[in-house]
Amino acid sequence: WKRMQLVSMRIRVRSLASLSQSGILKFLTNEENLKLFGKCNNPNGHGHNYKVVVIAHGEIDSVIGMILNSTDLKQYIGKAIMKPLDHKNLDMDVLYFADVVSMTENVAVYIWENLQKFLLVGVLYKVQVYGKLTIIL
Repeated sequence: WKRMQLVSMRIRVRSLASLSQSGILKFLTNEENLKLFGKCNNPNGHGHNYKVVVIAHGEIDSVIGMILNSTDLKQYIGKAIMKPLDHKNLDMDVLYFADVVSMTENVAVYIWENLQKFLLVGVLYKVQVYGKLTIIL
Protein backbone atom coordinates (compact mmCIF):
# COMPACT_ATOMS: atom_id res chain seq x y z
CA TRP A 1 0.00 0.00 0.00
CA LYS A 2 1.05 3.54 -0.58
CA ARG A 3 1.97 5.81 2.34
CA MET A 4 0.53 9.30 2.44
CA GLN A 5 2.69 12.38 2.38
CA LEU A 6 2.96 14.26 5.69
CA VAL A 7 0.29 16.94 5.73
CA SER A 8 -0.85 19.09 8.64
CA MET A 9 -4.57 18.67 9.33
CA ARG A 10 -7.14 19.36 12.03
CA ILE A 11 -9.76 17.14 13.63
CA ARG A 12 -12.83 18.60 15.33
CA VAL A 13 -15.03 16.83 17.90
CA ARG A 14 -18.11 18.32 19.56
CA SER A 15 -19.70 17.39 22.90
CA LEU A 16 -22.63 18.73 24.90
CA ALA A 17 -22.38 19.15 28.67
CA SER A 18 -24.96 20.24 31.23
CA LEU A 19 -23.67 21.70 34.47
CA SER A 20 -24.50 23.95 37.36
CA GLN A 21 -22.39 26.86 38.49
CA SER A 22 -22.67 29.97 40.58
CA GLY A 23 -21.02 33.35 40.38
CA ILE A 24 -19.69 33.70 43.89
CA LEU A 25 -16.33 34.93 45.09
CA LYS A 26 -15.91 33.92 48.72
CA PHE A 27 -13.98 37.06 49.64
CA LEU A 28 -16.80 39.39 48.50
CA THR A 29 -20.00 40.24 50.34
CA ASN A 30 -23.36 38.99 49.06
CA GLU A 31 -24.11 42.48 47.74
CA GLU A 32 -20.76 42.73 45.92
CA ASN A 33 -21.24 39.28 44.37
CA LEU A 34 -24.75 40.19 43.24
CA LYS A 35 -23.50 43.41 41.67
CA LEU A 36 -20.63 41.64 39.91
CA PHE A 37 -22.40 38.47 38.72
CA GLY A 38 -26.06 39.51 38.55
CA LYS A 39 -28.45 36.58 38.07
CA CYS A 40 -25.47 34.18 37.96
CA ASN A 41 -25.01 34.90 41.67
CA ASN A 42 -27.17 32.09 43.01
CA PRO A 43 -25.80 30.26 46.06
CA ASN A 44 -27.50 27.06 44.90
CA GLY A 45 -26.08 27.40 41.40
CA HIS A 46 -27.90 27.65 38.11
CA GLY A 47 -27.80 25.37 35.10
CA HIS A 48 -26.07 25.77 31.77
CA ASN A 49 -25.97 23.63 28.68
CA TYR A 50 -22.64 24.05 26.95
CA LYS A 51 -21.48 22.92 23.56
CA VAL A 52 -17.77 22.15 23.71
CA VAL A 53 -15.74 21.89 20.52
CA VAL A 54 -12.24 20.43 20.70
CA ILE A 55 -9.88 20.88 17.77
CA ALA A 56 -6.63 18.94 17.54
CA HIS A 57 -4.04 19.42 14.83
CA GLY A 58 -0.83 17.91 13.64
CA GLU A 59 0.82 15.86 10.95
CA ILE A 60 -1.05 12.93 9.48
CA ASP A 61 0.62 9.75 10.68
CA SER A 62 1.82 8.00 7.52
CA VAL A 63 1.05 4.55 8.93
CA ILE A 64 -2.47 5.03 10.34
CA GLY A 65 -3.51 7.87 8.04
CA MET A 66 -4.78 10.08 10.88
CA ILE A 67 -3.53 12.87 13.12
CA LEU A 68 -5.11 11.19 16.08
CA ASN A 69 -7.57 8.36 16.28
CA SER A 70 -10.96 10.08 16.63
CA THR A 71 -12.19 7.23 18.87
CA ASP A 72 -9.29 7.95 21.23
CA LEU A 73 -10.06 11.68 21.17
CA LYS A 74 -13.69 10.98 22.04
CA GLN A 75 -12.53 8.83 24.98
CA TYR A 76 -10.20 11.61 26.15
CA ILE A 77 -13.09 14.08 25.96
CA GLY A 78 -15.18 11.67 28.02
CA LYS A 79 -12.48 11.45 30.69
CA ALA A 80 -11.40 15.11 30.66
CA ILE A 81 -14.76 16.84 30.18
CA MET A 82 -17.86 14.70 30.43
CA LYS A 83 -17.05 12.55 33.45
CA PRO A 84 -15.86 15.38 35.71
CA LEU A 85 -18.31 18.09 34.52
CA ASP A 86 -21.50 16.77 32.92
CA HIS A 87 -24.55 17.02 35.21
CA LYS A 88 -22.39 18.30 38.08
CA ASN A 89 -22.54 21.33 40.32
CA LEU A 90 -19.08 22.72 39.62
CA ASP A 91 -18.78 24.55 42.91
CA MET A 92 -19.67 21.48 44.97
CA ASP A 93 -18.54 18.52 42.87
CA VAL A 94 -15.34 19.61 41.10
CA LEU A 95 -12.33 20.27 43.34
CA TYR A 96 -10.76 22.64 40.78
CA PHE A 97 -13.59 25.12 41.36
CA ALA A 98 -13.25 25.17 45.15
CA ASP A 99 -11.01 28.23 44.79
CA VAL A 100 -11.77 29.25 41.19
CA VAL A 101 -15.02 31.02 40.30
CA SER A 102 -16.96 28.74 37.94
CA MET A 103 -17.61 31.19 35.11
CA THR A 104 -17.46 30.10 31.47
CA GLU A 105 -13.91 31.38 30.94
CA ASN A 106 -12.63 29.23 33.81
CA VAL A 107 -14.61 26.24 32.55
CA ALA A 108 -12.75 26.63 29.23
CA VAL A 109 -9.39 26.81 31.04
CA TYR A 110 -10.28 23.70 33.08
CA ILE A 111 -11.17 21.80 29.90
CA TRP A 112 -7.95 22.88 28.16
CA GLU A 113 -5.78 21.88 31.12
CA ASN A 114 -7.56 18.54 31.55
CA LEU A 115 -7.33 17.62 27.87
CA GLN A 116 -3.62 18.47 27.79
CA LYS A 117 -3.06 15.53 30.16
CA PHE A 118 -4.19 13.09 27.45
CA LEU A 119 -2.60 14.58 24.33
CA LEU A 120 0.93 15.03 23.08
CA VAL A 121 2.31 18.55 23.45
CA GLY A 122 1.12 20.78 20.62
CA VAL A 123 -1.76 18.54 19.45
CA LEU A 124 -4.52 20.47 21.25
CA TYR A 125 -5.21 23.43 18.98
CA LYS A 126 -8.41 24.99 20.24
CA VAL A 127 -11.16 24.56 22.82
CA GLN A 128 -14.42 26.40 22.17
CA VAL A 129 -17.08 26.60 24.87
CA TYR A 130 -20.46 27.80 23.64
CA GLY A 131 -23.13 28.90 26.09
CA LYS A 132 -24.77 32.30 26.10
CA LEU A 133 -21.21 33.53 25.59
CA THR A 134 -18.60 31.88 23.37
CA ILE A 135 -15.14 31.40 24.86
CA ILE A 136 -12.29 30.26 22.62
CA LEU A 137 -8.87 29.22 23.92
